[in-house]
Amino acid sequence: MSEFDDIRPYRDEEVAPVLAGIVGNPELHAAIAALKFPVISRLVPWLIKPLVAKKLRAEFNGIATVDDLQELVSGYLRAMLDEKSRGVTASGLDKLDRDKPYLFISNHRDIAMDPALVTWMLYLNHFRTLQIAIGDNLLTKPYVSDIMRLNKSFIVNRSAKAPREKLKAAKYLSSYIHHVLCEEQSSLWIAQREGRAKDGRDKTNSAVVSMIALSKPKQQPLGDYLAELNIVPVSISYEWDPCDLAKSRELYLLKTEGSYQKGEQEDIASIAAGINGFKGRIHLTYGDVIKGEFKGTDEVAAEIDRQILSNYRLHPSNCLAYQQLTGLVPKVKVGEAQVAFNADDYPAEAAELKRRIQGLNDEQRDIFLASYANPVSAHLDINR
Repeated sequence: MSEFDDIRPYRDEEVAPVLAGIVGNPELHAAIAALKFPVISRLVPWLIKPLVAKKLRAEFNGIATVDDLQELVSGYLRAMLDEKSRGVTASGLDKLDRDKPYLFISNHRDIAMDPALVTWMLYLNHFRTLQIAIGDNLLTKPYVSDIMRLNKSFIVNRSAKAPREKLKAAKYLSSYIHHVLCEEQSSLWIAQREGRAKDGRDKTNSAVVSMIALSKPKQQPLGDYLAELNIVPVSISYEWDPCDLAKSRELYLLKTEGSYQKGEQEDIASIAAGINGFKGRIHLTYGDVIKGEFKGTDEVAAEIDRQILSNYRLHPSNCLAYQQLTGLVPKVKVGEAQVAFNADDYPAEAAELKRRIQGLNDEQRDIFLASYANPVSAHLDINR
């Protein structure tokens, strides 16, 4: 057994046997049938499950390498975005070197789409795709873990509870990140925090930076060590969040009842909603490689925040929500053309926002609007 075998992505020579196990898994057949054909799978499961198995075998026939699989996934992603978005754009990639590995740290709004979009835009611009951090809390079934590891995901241990076990897991992860970047010369993606920013406030948890720095030699300055890792903050902005109502409901219950109990399959439902829901326009801004002398991880986290917030592309949906929530017209620029915001220019977006908040009580409506408005507030604060 090699070091990191328990968390690393699968290699080319492992693709065929792992894929054979996935394609032949009856539990996966049942899950796909229930998702895609809920009525038929409930009434005649014996009929639909063999058809799902046959379709899976046909889809993955001839897939022999990780690159083969990612090319197939890219086709699915493109088709989904053609239907469920109004286009994806990116900026900042011209500042990066295709031959260098980077540690991309982005804001976190969607469980699956955030890393998928970061790596897909690299793929479209002829960069090597990257490895993706995924928490073991999302890997509810062995076949789910296998699917993710085939697609260049590595596993983050979030199930450790005792302080000593959590520190051990953090050191192991830090060592893996350093190994991939500096020895394998491959890029990685991690989120700026554990869990999505349900309130629209993108803030880096300094514990993430502390974890990354656990592999730093004691005598090496923090800035020098981080420079070796080529950390690049990435801002991801969605015009519409398919999970906005679910997020606002959770925040409302936390505020009014003091607690929120997540359902057993809630993360899986959020992943499905994020993929299948309409996202409007999407933009990714790849920032500058972080450089400098840092006294501590809080300063590093602050620099990541500065780049993510200042590079965040505001959409009319953000500004309309801000205006409705505060009564003020934000003096900001929006969209790809970066024009001054004027609410009268966006009647369709205003109607969509009205539709989304229809039926909410005043308190939940304000929580909902704040999730879209907070990026505007952050932009105004950082540019004050």
